[in-house]
Amino acid sequence: MISLLVLYMVNQLLLPGHIENVIGFDTFRSALESVFGPLSTQQLASQIFGLYAGFVYFTPVLGGWIADRWIGQRNAVVLGALSMSGGHVAMAFDQTFLLALLLLVAGSGLLKGNISAQVGGLYPKDHEARRTRGFVIFSTAINFGAVTGPLVCGFLGSRYGWHVGFGLAAIFMLAGLATYLIGFKYLPAKVERKIFAAAPMSRTDWTIVAALVAVMAITVFQSIAYYQLANVLPIWLQGHADLNLGGFPIPVPWYASIDPLASMIAVPFLFAIWKRQAKRSGREPSDLGKIGMGAWVCAAANLVLVGAIAAAGDRPVLWVWPFLYCVLQGVGFIYYWPTLLALVSRCAPAKVNSTMMGIAFLVLFVANNLIGWVGTFYETMTPLAFWAMHAAIAAAGGILVLLFGPALRRRLEPQATKRLRPAAMTEEIGR
Repeated sequence: MISLLVLYMVNQLLLPGHIENVIGFDTFRSALESVFGPLSTQQLASQIFGLYAGFVYFTPVLGGWIADRWIGQRNAVVLGALSMSGGHVAMAFDQTFLLALLLLVAGSGLLKGNISAQVGGLYPKDHEARRTRGFVIFSTAINFGAVTGPLVCGFLGSRYGWHVGFGLAAIFMLAGLATYLIGFKYLPAKVERKIFAAAPMSRTDWTIVAALVAVMAITVFQSIAYYQLANVLPIWLQGHADLNLGGFPIPVPWYASIDPLASMIAVPFLFAIWKRQAKRSGREPSDLGKIGMGAWVCAAANLVLVGAIAAAGDRPVLWVWPFLYCVLQGVGFIYYWPTLLALVSRCAPAKVNSTMMGIAFLVLFVANNLIGWVGTFYETMTPLAFWAMHAAIAAAGGILVLLFGPALRRRLEPQATKRLRPAAMTEEIGR
């Protein structure tokens, strides 16, 4: 659905003849422009996308809190999937566009943090490497859908209408819920409703929470540089890229499939690289090191666009350069995001584990709200300056890891950076 959203708004929904049909949109637009000033069609689409994508990652905090205290993780995931399915159905009609976004945001809040916490619960406390790899596999499975979704929904949406693509997304969401219910019996008992312990957290617990929040704050920078590919990139591709591949015009939504596909393909190579590094030094890179590397890779991705735009001059940029940009973004993402989830899962105190997993998604709440705001500058900057700015933002995340990583590792050890024997790593990779 994300691969269609901005293009749908810019090319149809926000244009005369459609925007008048959206229930409550005049009030909604007035509220936005009272904060951000008058917005053009592109700026309005960017701001809506940023708010939607941001709140998708804010509500998991509330969803984790609700699951921890009342309904349990299983019920939260089921209700979340049902709400998101309803949101996709509502997206198939202009009139219910705002209701659709609301249902998707609420459903995501109940689903995202709680299903991630269940992944962490699959592994014992002393199996750190397995948990990290488990989250990589989890992200890979998600990325499989992120690859096929834009290809299928994007093709049908551009060929038969946007609403067909959105309706198909609802069918896929219901299929995902059915899969979850069938496989739930294999999940550990800890995902059932938990009784909240009234005992206060210790000083050590709060120190760990503070260190984790600091790591989350650092990853906001690379997340801004990464997630702009879902917001402004499609618009830039429409106006500044040569998407002709041997006579075949590449659909713009297909570019949304490249970075998750690259993430999937990169997984075994990253495992091999970490294994080789462990043989050389006795341990694989720390979680903070992996998060920092993700920032540098995201910076390099944006520099690819900068170089391509500079070389092309007034000509359209050949399709291969944004393709490489998306590939590098996918590698950067798989470096830093599953690592952050694994770090939070194993280090967060038991009393607030699900809640902290939800708080981890605040990284993406902040980042996506910022990309919506930053995206409004696209029309007032040159494309070269716009993407160079994002390279600098990602590099800032890498610099912060270099500056504060050692201190944060000391706060999170031994939970976060236990040394792993090379033989154990070989065993885990073989699994």
